[in-house]
Amino acid sequence: MITAVAPWSATLTSSEYLLTLYFLAVAALALFAGFVRAWLTRGEVGSRYRPAVIARICITAIATVSYIALVVSFVTGYDKTPAGYVPNDGAIFGFAARYMDWSLNVPLLSVELLAVCAAVGAVARQARLVAAASAFLMIFTGFLGAFIIGGGTDTAQLIVWGAVSCVFWFVTIVVLVRGVLASREGLTPEANRLLRRAATLLLSGWVVYPVVYLIQIFGDGGGWAATMQIALCVADVTIKIGFGTLIHRVAKLRTAEDVRAGDDVHPESIWISSVKQSDAGVPREVYLAAGASIHERRVRPPTGSAVASPLPDDREN
Repeated sequence: MITAVAPWSATLTSSEYLLTLYFLAVAALALFAGFVRAWLTRGEVGSRYRPAVIARICITAIATVSYIALVVSFVTGYDKTPAGYVPNDGAIFGFAARYMDWSLNVPLLSVELLAVCAAVGAVARQARLVAAASAFLMIFTGFLGAFIIGGGTDTAQLIVWGAVSCVFWFVTIVVLVRGVLASREGLTPEANRLLRRAATLLLSGWVVYPVVYLIQIFGDGGGWAATMQIALCVADVTIKIGFGTLIHRVAKLRTAEDVRAGDDVHPESIWISSVKQSDAGVPREVYLAAGASIHERRVRPPTGSAVASPLPDDREN
């Protein structure tokens, strides 16, 4: 058996320890800020693209919680000694917790991208299902190779399971790229440019993760362990915040386009980078079933009282 050195078993110098802790804490704060922004701006997007908003909120919320767990596990996973910061039994969680985060967030990132593409109906549902399933399997098989089979020290198992993970990675990329390319005819040129930028950021950012995985195979020592943690922090923040921001802009732009075309309404005007994209719009007519009538208006009852009776003289015309 060819033996590798697991990064969570490496002793860190004071500089490596503090630098890693700095990036973990900053990433946690950045992701929390992203969650707050995603929550406060959720109403800027029409209901047609609401799945992208829900995915964005879930991604930033899950990532914030996972990074808090990473900070806690990193602080408690090392013991300060004269020789440096020596890992204890809890240090492994500082790496394993990332895979638990990715197992949910990588499928959600795929759903977020496809939610603003042009595909609709059964085609859209099938693409999201395949992309989410393959994205999850990509992370899970990588987790098996990095931690379960071989304990992170068997180079052969790391390579085999890394290759299996790359197969699912390739399937996910194919589905996402096909979704973006198929949207060229259904989107305006501006929306297409934003969508391609978002897809490029996501897919190029995903290249970082297999590269970091390879460090576990060919590198060892505290310097490499710190490099892995820092690279993953930067990649997580860039993708989850940067990609999410671009997708939100695509969803806002497509919402404005739907309002201008008369396909949808939105309760407030839509602005992107201080440029007005559409005015506020409300339904001009209420469509009722045959033989139905508009319900009678009711006065709001005082707190604690019974429901007020209908006022027949105060009806909608």
